[in-house]
Amino acid sequence: MSEIGEIDEGFYSRQLYVLGHEAMHRMGAASVLIAGMRGLGVEIAKNVILSGVKSVTVQDAGQAVWTDLSSQFFLKECHIGQNRATCSLQQLSALNPHVQVSAHTGPLNEDLLLKFQVVVLTDSSLDDQKRFGDLCHSHGIKFIVADTKGLCGQLFCDFGEEHEVLDQDGEIPASTMIQSITKENPGVVICADDRSHGFSDGTKVSFSEVQGMTELNSIGPVEIKFIDPYSFNILDTSGFSAYERGGIVTEVKQSCMLNFKPLSEALLDHDLLKMIDFGKMTRHKTLHLAFQALHSFVKKEHRLPHTWSQLDADALIVMVRELNEVAQLEELDEAAVRKLSYTARGDLGPINAFIGGLAAQEVIKASSGKFMPLQQWLNFDALECLPEQEDQLTESSFSAEGTRYDGQIAVFGSAFQQKLANQKYFLVGAGAIGCELLKIFALIGLGAGEEGRITITDMDFIERSNLNRQFLFRSQDIGKPKSEVAAKAAQEINPRMKITAHQNRLDPDSEGVYDYNFFTGLDGVAAALDTVEARVYLDGRCVQHQKPLLEGGTLGSKGHTLVVVPHLTVSYGRDSSSSKHDIPLCTIKNFPHRIEHTLQWARDQFEGLFKQTPENVNLFLREAGFVERTLGLGDAEALEVLGGVWSSLLNVKDGGQRPTSWEDCVTWARCKWETLYNNDIQQLLHCFPPEQVTPSGLPFWSGSKRCPHPLTFDPNNKTHMDYVVAAANLYGQMYGISGTRDSDSIRKTLDKIHVPSFTPKSSVKIHLTDKEMQEDREKESDDSARLEELKAKLASPSLKSSAMRMYPIDFEKDDDSNFHMDYIVAASNLRAENYDIPAADRHQSKRIAGRIIPAIATTTAAVAGLMCLELYKLVQGHQKISSYRTAYIHLGVQHFVLCQPSPAPQLVVSNGTSHSLTDSHCIYIYNLSHRGHWGLVSGVTLSRRTVGLVSALVTGKNAAAA
Repeated sequence: MSEIGEIDEGFYSRQLYVLGHEAMHRMGAASVLIAGMRGLGVEIAKNVILSGVKSVTVQDAGQAVWTDLSSQFFLKECHIGQNRATCSLQQLSALNPHVQVSAHTGPLNEDLLLKFQVVVLTDSSLDDQKRFGDLCHSHGIKFIVADTKGLCGQLFCDFGEEHEVLDQDGEIPASTMIQSITKENPGVVICADDRSHGFSDGTKVSFSEVQGMTELNSIGPVEIKFIDPYSFNILDTSGFSAYERGGIVTEVKQSCMLNFKPLSEALLDHDLLKMIDFGKMTRHKTLHLAFQALHSFVKKEHRLPHTWSQLDADALIVMVRELNEVAQLEELDEAAVRKLSYTARGDLGPINAFIGGLAAQEVIKASSGKFMPLQQWLNFDALECLPEQEDQLTESSFSAEGTRYDGQIAVFGSAFQQKLANQKYFLVGAGAIGCELLKIFALIGLGAGEEGRITITDMDFIERSNLNRQFLFRSQDIGKPKSEVAAKAAQEINPRMKITAHQNRLDPDSEGVYDYNFFTGLDGVAAALDTVEARVYLDGRCVQHQKPLLEGGTLGSKGHTLVVVPHLTVSYGRDSSSSKHDIPLCTIKNFPHRIEHTLQWARDQFEGLFKQTPENVNLFLREAGFVERTLGLGDAEALEVLGGVWSSLLNVKDGGQRPTSWEDCVTWARCKWETLYNNDIQQLLHCFPPEQVTPSGLPFWSGSKRCPHPLTFDPNNKTHMDYVVAAANLYGQMYGISGTRDSDSIRKTLDKIHVPSFTPKSSVKIHLTDKEMQEDREKESDDSARLEELKAKLASPSLKSSAMRMYPIDFEKDDDSNFHMDYIVAASNLRAENYDIPAADRHQSKRIAGRIIPAIATTTAAVAGLMCLELYKLVQGHQKISSYRTAYIHLGVQHFVLCQPSPAPQLVVSNGTSHSLTDSHCIYIYNLSHRGHWGLVSGVTLSRRTVGLVSALVTGKNAAAA
């Protein structure tokens, strides 16, 4: 953001849904210094620049060397011997036109640091960390230290004596409707049971729209005590009026003030160490001492330990033991210290991506007041990436060769580097995670050998909203295929990369391309997909062909990774997502009580009016059997479809809905407004009056049922006019009629329109449940006469010969000029006004209606880093499940769970042999069971997900197996 107060919503679209406008405004005032432009420093700088702070200065007084190229993706071989900061400046500046980026090639000093609000040190000595940490702490400058050595990383934060966190978790405040409130001490609030309230003990809430016990509407935030997912205690309500009906309870976010210790003090406070890997419960404490010892080693020897040197490792262990005389750790993991010494000269892209993502997220927290910061140390290792058999490793195997992979060879050796180069991998998806994976693939040399290759496929094209997190793309790439541009960018990082780019969707239709021969020629697959369905399909193909799968995903500051190893770990499995959170159709149609309901209704209106009807018309004009096929859908649906086709083909003057002028489009929009926001509501209230009671004597309009009221059209009401303008223009587009945004001219047309009067009908039935609606659909109807009439009309030869095709409209949320979001926002907010639901602004409406997945570059980088650590293990052929990690991370609150993946279920057959059994295998077995291809099973151990698929195998009887 070049100017405070201006946010480029097109560029920051997905990140805004993570941080919000207020946090982005605060970030827009922050100047950040990032010291050190090796791999970790450039990773942090990339993510911070993409996030949208005011300015970033990158500092480095050193020159590029070969080992830098192992992880510094903006350095090329021609930059060897030149200043790292200067060489990186152009590429960093191109990431975000709204951020001022500059380079400082001199040493760090106090005068330089005092110019910034946030300072990040990488590749720094412990003496500098202490000195500059004390300086920043005393001057209120947020101070972050990040460091990586081989397969280990460290992160430290000091945000000063008083750091205010305005939003601790970044979640949208929970809100729910009230069913009842008791009059007692303490009062009990029972919520409408469509979903749990989402509150926890100590949550502060506010009340609104409560009828009867109106005192709650005017008091400040109330602290609750959790009872169960649908009820909670509040304050003493015994003196309040009796509760009658209605009401909404909403979480009130609470800020908090944090106090941080300077690094020189925090170094000795082991209570500030964060544990993140549940497979190594205490190792982080040893690593904390090991990093201090490593600084002492460098200060004494003026070098890092030699790669895989036993002598240097012994010396480092002695130093750690001396530190532990003060720290008094009960358990010292000397094996981890030894491995840190062996690999400290390494510089790895995956580790830098993970630690760099975390560090950049802390910069965002420091400059925005959003999310809970790290308090205050994090030590991480992935030493399980090393070979499971270390006895054949010698110091000579890891000597530098003067290549771009020297930083990686220092950890894994030259033989492993060659193995990486000859890998054949399939990357599915070139979006945010796909770009980060390709970057790391290029850095580590995956598929860069004579026998290696990367195949990437993505059917999407680059949009402007992608540029904020898909960092391989630039503004000049907008409109180009993602896979092609990403492949070219990866080859810019490493010209030896061999990448084939496709634009195919991975689904059954592309199995002719990605067939048996394609999959059997692969060493593995990486998934960078954004839907569960696509992940499930790809997982099934990998199980079918017994190929390992790397899978990862993000949702704002949350992320997950999964590695699937054939016959060792459980597969991704079937789509186990439940439909319990789907909105019932009757709720959308007649009884909305959340803005999500009105937005879904608006989307349904858009699809039905502007896409489905014109598509049906075009199918009718193109296909001779359309009418007969439609009649097979059932009378109710056929009547709706064929009636829509007929009215769309018949001109307005003949009683149809086909416009011949712009005025006809405005007339249609005005009458549609009247139908939706007045007539339909009148009809609903005629069927269920406000005073209606249920058979049990309770008010019908209570709990989650909000009693609506009809609206009266007002041409001076902006929302009313927004609907008419958008609807008229979209209607015109379907018929090739040009419209206008000129509200004054539209008002003049509106003055001439006669809106028919409406009288509710007693014969209309409104369904209360989806089940009731479905039962009525399945009943015999008396629509046959109307259907025969429509069939006869549509059979007229002259109809098709004179009719013109229509232009269906595909919803596109990111084009602000196409009237799509104009229509959705107006249609939804008018519906919300009918039901007294708080309206949503355009930004919020776009997220919900557009089903936008919040995204930020920091999480994407961290997830890709973790995925590629698992890649190291796959390429080496690790056979111990304890070596692998499944990860769940939430950078917003520094919550990390790294744990061993679940083992593949085992199927024991009658001859005593054991076979791993994935969910996809179970589907195959289940299918075979119905074809008679069975033998005998003596026992079986299945995952919970698998039980439903092969329940016949666990009934206790002798079952059959393939």
